[in-house]
Amino acid sequence: MKLPDYFLADLPSDAQFSSALITEACLTLKRNRERFLAGRSTASLIDTIASVAADWLDPDNPFRQAALDKGPSETGFSRETLEAGLDALFGSITTEGLQRLVLQDLGHLDRLERLTGSETEPGSSRLAIARGPELLVHITAGRLPNPPVMSVVLGLLARSAQFVKCASGTSFLLRLFGHSLREVEPKLGACLEIAEWKGGNEMLESALFAQADCLTAMGDDSTLEAIRPRVPPQVRFLGYGHRVSFGYIAREVLDHHSFSKTAASAAIDVAAWDQLGCLSPHLFYVETGGRHSPDHFAEQLARELDRLEAKQPRGNLPLETAAAIAARRSIYEVRAAFSSDTKVWKSTDSTSWTVVYENDPQFQFSCLNRFIYVKAVQNIDHALRGADPVRGRVATVGLAAPGLREQELAHRLAAWGVPRVCPIGRMQSPPPTWRHDGRPSLGDLILWTDWERSERSFL
Repeated sequence: MKLPDYFLADLPSDAQFSSALITEACLTLKRNRERFLAGRSTASLIDTIASVAADWLDPDNPFRQAALDKGPSETGFSRETLEAGLDALFGSITTEGLQRLVLQDLGHLDRLERLTGSETEPGSSRLAIARGPELLVHITAGRLPNPPVMSVVLGLLARSAQFVKCASGTSFLLRLFGHSLREVEPKLGACLEIAEWKGGNEMLESALFAQADCLTAMGDDSTLEAIRPRVPPQVRFLGYGHRVSFGYIAREVLDHHSFSKTAASAAIDVAAWDQLGCLSPHLFYVETGGRHSPDHFAEQLARELDRLEAKQPRGNLPLETAAAIAARRSIYEVRAAFSSDTKVWKSTDSTSWTVVYENDPQFQFSCLNRFIYVKAVQNIDHALRGADPVRGRVATVGLAAPGLREQELAHRLAAWGVPRVCPIGRMQSPPPTWRHDGRPSLGDLILWTDWERSERSFL
């Protein structure tokens, strides 16, 4: 399908932008917000967003078809990986999920429409109304569609005009989402702009930042540190830096009943978006003392990754990335030749997947693209000592444990500072209510007005 030139990112790649163009785009967004978005009810916005998401789950939806047909060349992900990722993303954006998000962060479904008391504070003399930024600017990074799509969803709920600046060559899936929104409700789509240019263009970004009321930025820590001092003091800045994730497998699930299922779920987490998201695991800590040992779990994980490769292949890699994986493999193969504390399993005649087992709890950064470590540990404290170098930078821990043991481990991980603990197999599929980096995702965008009522107002 040929997309009309609704967004700046739809223009040819050699199109030249000016600071005046960016300023005018922002002013237009603000005018459109006032006309088409500011007066919308939360219920109607949720219905629209959920409807667009449901459309993306329809195999005949033209935007989904375009994403699957052109996505492999545009993003580097295989068609099957895209299909699984889009199903997980849009399957989570439901009416019920968005309602729970608003209630969780704002306390009342009508909080963005009128002065109201919290449903958890009956009889309070204080009422409050929440308001979102007039213009919300997003600086995105990476090829995954989940972060920018959810950023736009949050901005719509906050009734904000939005300008999304994507990194060069990464806007394809977000543009399709923007066009799908515009097709369902053109007036809402007119409150959204999507553009892409190489980061660090101070002329364009200064014009953009000057018009913003709130700016969100995702990227590595050095990128955020470069942006932060350039944001005007009156603009709220919300930075989401580099994070890592890992999994933890309790010994109780290494019995004959759960062993294969747990390994299959772990393989799903490794394969999702080719392990390129901040919620993707770099490694799995596996407890000793179970019916199956940690190295047996690593071997089973390798089998599951091999099966998954057959039906959900990894995307093609640049030669230098494939060479880096091959070089990393060779290091561990040499170690494995001289010590039983290291073992390696790998795809045949390709770099499609790699499993490295080590009897060493030290956290190890993966080179990603389905390269996963399995580390043997005695218990959760042993694992957390090994993970201490990344403490404070962990996004998610995937957990496989039974009943009360699961609760015990989740509590221990929370005390250590992990902002999200979820079942193995769902690491890359957070619900809309997910608190990104432990912060309220919608609530972070909101400013409040409290009305402390006098006795006369009750008459």
